[in-house]
This record gives sequence, C-alpha cells and structure tokens, in this order.
Amino acid sequence: MDPARFADDLSAIPGALRQLADALSSGLPGLERARTLLAPPRLRVLVLGMGSSAYAAAVVAREARSLGRDVVVELASTALLPPPAADLVVVAVSATGGSAEVLHAVERYRGAGRLIAVTNVEDSALAARADLVVPLVAGVEASGVSCRTFRHTLVVLAALLRPAVPVGHASTVAAGVPALLGVRDPAALARAAAASAEELLGSAASWIDDADRLLGGPDGTFLLAPVERLSSAQQSALMLREVPRRPAWASETGDWSHVDVYLSKTLDYRALLFAGSVWDAPALEWLGSRAATVVLVGAAPPTPVAELQVRYQGDDDPAVALLVEPLVAELLAARWHRADPDFDWSRSLS
Repeated sequence: MDPARFADDLSAIPGALRQLADALSSGLPGLERARTLLAPPRLRVLVLGMGSSAYAAAVVAREARSLGRDVVVELASTALLPPPAADLVVVAVSATGGSAEVLHAVERYRGAGRLIAVTNVEDSALAARADLVVPLVAGVEASGVSCRTFRHTLVVLAALLRPAVPVGHASTVAAGVPALLGVRDPAALARAAAASAEELLGSAASWIDDADRLLGGPDGTFLLAPVERLSSAQQSALMLREVPRRPAWASETGDWSHVDVYLSKTLDYRALLFAGSVWDAPALEWLGSRAATVVLVGAAPPTPVAELQVRYQGDDDPAVALLVEPLVAELLAARWHRADPDFDWSRSLS
C-alpha cells in the first residue's frame, strides 16, 4: 500500500468510469459468454468476495432478488458454502485476483464450467482458476486501495446480472432505490456517474474544510446510508480506517436506531449521513436531540440538525449516488492521511 497516492487514484475515477462505459458499449471481454452461462435453466447465483467487493456485490444482489432472481452473496471466508450443482453459477469477485479467502473458496467449484471471475487483474491467480473472466477495467490503483475497483464492481456486476432478471421485470421499485438492473443501461450509468464524480471532485474546496472540522472528532466517525446503498457507508468507513487509520463505523440508516443510537448519548458523536432512506427522519431526530454533529450528503430537504450538506450534480439519482457519494469520505480520508502520514492521531488513542 502507498496511501500517499490515494488522492491520485480518486482523481482518476471519472476517467476510469468513462473507459468502463466505452468498454461496455463496445463489448466487455467475457461479458456475453458469462451472461449466457447465467441464463436459465441455471437458476442460482452465488457471489463470493471480501471487503469492498462484498459490499458492492450485496447491493447488486439485493436488487436482483427484488426482481425475482436467486442471487446470494457470501463472504469467501465462510466454511458454509453450498456444494457444486448443475443449477449453480459462482461469481468470484476480487479486485486483485489474489484474495486468499476467495482463492480458497473457489477450489470446490473449479472444473465444473460454472465459475466466473470478476477481477481487475486478468492474469491473476483467480483468473487462472475460473472458466470465464470478466475484467473490471479500473486501471492500476497506485495506492493499492480499492476505490475505482469498488465502483467498477458495482457496474460490472450490474451488467453481468442484468440479463438474469426475469422477463417482464424492471427496476420500478420505490423512489430513492438504485435501479442498476432491469431497464438501466450500465454504460449510461457509468457515464452519468463519471460526470457527477468530476463535479464533486471539482467542488471539494468549497466543503472539505468544514467536513474536516465537523467529522474529525475524538471518538471517530459514524456513517449511515440507506440499505439499498449500504455499500456507501461501508466503503466510506473502510476508507477512513484503511487510509488515515481513523476509527469509523458503518450502519444502515433504519437499523441505526436499533444498534448504534446508544453511542450518540455518550460519545462526541460525528455522523456522516448519506440521504435517501425513508428512515432518515427518525435518525436525524435522535441525532439532533443528542446534539450530535451531522454532515448530510445528497438530495434531501435542508435540516437544522446538519451543520453541512454536500450536494453534487446527479445526487437525486440513487444509482449515480451509489457510485459517487463515497467520494466525500474518501477525499476526507486522503486529507487526513496527508496531514498525518505517520498515523500519530490513531497512535495517540492507545
């Protein structure tokens, strides 16, 4: 890892998304063959991954299930995996293609003709074990931190599972829910997200100082996101832990009132809330009543509870938000590392 290069990787996000869009439009290698493999009569899809790969996969799988598909995501570290079967296709996701847990998990599925690798490294150990490889086309992440590959995993898995949605279904669920599958064109989504990410990167100077002041508390940072975009909170918390080594925790907005509200009473609570959950109001009410410090990201009515609201082009499109909004925490992570490259802040806690 070279966290000092993290900001460089973030600045390359718009260009990488456009390259992915072009690759999808012209024919992403392996994608059509993989789609054929996922077509009926094979009815079950098992996605394996770790870390940000699993975060991204869970979001796409949740929508696929809402559209009638049997798609399950498991951490590759589990020993409780289903046996190989004729109706089961396994999609193994690893940005580097070298995650030890993923390589171990796919061993039982090798040689059956139904193992798809989704990876950014086409000559990796995972690719060598798979029957098909679908590349992420994210370029080399100089920092060694998965930021572009996280976003590309969302788009590529959506493209991969899109034809698996039963005929007659489309993503016409409730407002505020990402529409990655069904009628949504993954290439068009990647291009829209690239434009939004470019705008957010360009506007960072207008909000990053305030975000730093508000979210850099002594007890860490707490991140909330709607369940349909839970990966935004998870990825953001991971970036704050991995790059500047700050304590950070992710919660689903509705579940927050059941599992994390308690700490808002006793800690110097600093919350970054990704707007769009139907449960935003109860969370904000609790946060306000306990004088928590809140930064709001995305399209939402202004609220006195939030001392800062970060908006950007396209933030009213939940699928675009899914790919763009983690940039707020990622840019903050890069800033905190730049100010404290030896992790003295975290060391002071012990």
